[in-house]
Amino acid sequence: MSDEQGLGRKRARAERGPARRSDIASFIVMDVMREAAALEAEGRSVIHMEVGQPGTPAPAAALAKAKSALGTETLGYTAALGIDGLRHRIARSYGERYNVDIDDSRVVVCTGSSAAFILAFLAVFDTGAQVALPSPGYPCYRHILSALGCRSPLIETGPETRWMPTLDALARLDRATGLDGLLIASPANPTGTIIEPHRLAELVGYCDEHGLWFISDEIYHGLTYEKPATTALSVSDDVIVINSFSKYYAMTGWRIGWLIVPPSLVRVVERLQQNLFISAPAVSQVAALGAFEAEDELEGNRETYANNRALLLEALPQAGFTRIAPADGAFYLYADVSAFTDDARAFASAMLNEIGVAVTPGLDFDEARGRHFLRFSYAGTEADIREGANRILSWSRLRTSG
Repeated sequence: MSDEQGLGRKRARAERGPARRSDIASFIVMDVMREAAALEAEGRSVIHMEVGQPGTPAPAAALAKAKSALGTETLGYTAALGIDGLRHRIARSYGERYNVDIDDSRVVVCTGSSAAFILAFLAVFDTGAQVALPSPGYPCYRHILSALGCRSPLIETGPETRWMPTLDALARLDRATGLDGLLIASPANPTGTIIEPHRLAELVGYCDEHGLWFISDEIYHGLTYEKPATTALSVSDDVIVINSFSKYYAMTGWRIGWLIVPPSLVRVVERLQQNLFISAPAVSQVAALGAFEAEDELEGNRETYANNRALLLEALPQAGFTRIAPADGAFYLYADVSAFTDDARAFASAMLNEIGVAVTPGLDFDEARGRHFLRFSYAGTEADIREGANRILSWSRLRTSG
């Protein structure tokens, strides 16, 4: 190799950088978690209201199943679609909760809802596909789609639409962009709002009629406080439903979730799972089976969230946060803080550093309007949420008097 060739290769290596598809925004809530952890490492007390993570461990029955399996089973690879017993139990739960009959052959067990999104998007969207998303919304939808070479035109929502997309808005966006799909979550993150059954039926019906894939993120089902959520499977069999054991079942770190897909997609998703993930973690699948035996414990957790919700719905308006999205479900309050700031990220940083309360700025969920919003998670213990509320109230009064 000549000196000139060697110099050229060195220059090429020096100029080499990450792939363009990796240029996605950070998941801001994880940055906030890191900053909060750094303060805790310094000995500071931090109340975590930033992350949607239950303050309780996995249910006792799930832990017992896992402990037993650790002592008696190999816990190697499972079938790519998941353990048959777990797939059957997930399918059965749709009959119990929604009176919807689902064949267990349509159930795909995966590594949390994050893997479910990747599997679903790869199964039905090619590079360049246009997938409509509500805004505000969970940021990882658009980040994953971007990394996969897809586009995510937004349907702006707000108080006038109860923070959910409308049929007219979907149709307008479809005419303008030529959509390939629509993804919604109900209860939604960050707003906690539940879509009305008739509006869900309208959106699914439009997608069926116009050849769009409808993907329903139902990860917060079970966590509702005034009315139940409706599964998209009660409207159509040609939808993709994503759920997880992370939220209602309090198993975030176990990384275990599932998809329900139309029969035509089962083998498609199975091949993708085989190649991308092989299978979901065996011990987590065993533990998930136990979670279905923990209804009393899980409903006790939900009651804790309901109490935390009531506490914050009283305390936050007293602190001046009077404009809050309808808190139908999940464990979030999405509050307009424009009366205090036009930089919610700086406001959240001040709250963390001055009073040790970690919250998520709305920019994570809405790049256009999020500078005026904060998301408060009330998934923690009652003691922590009460302490967080007291700190916020005191801080608000100090800032007002100052």
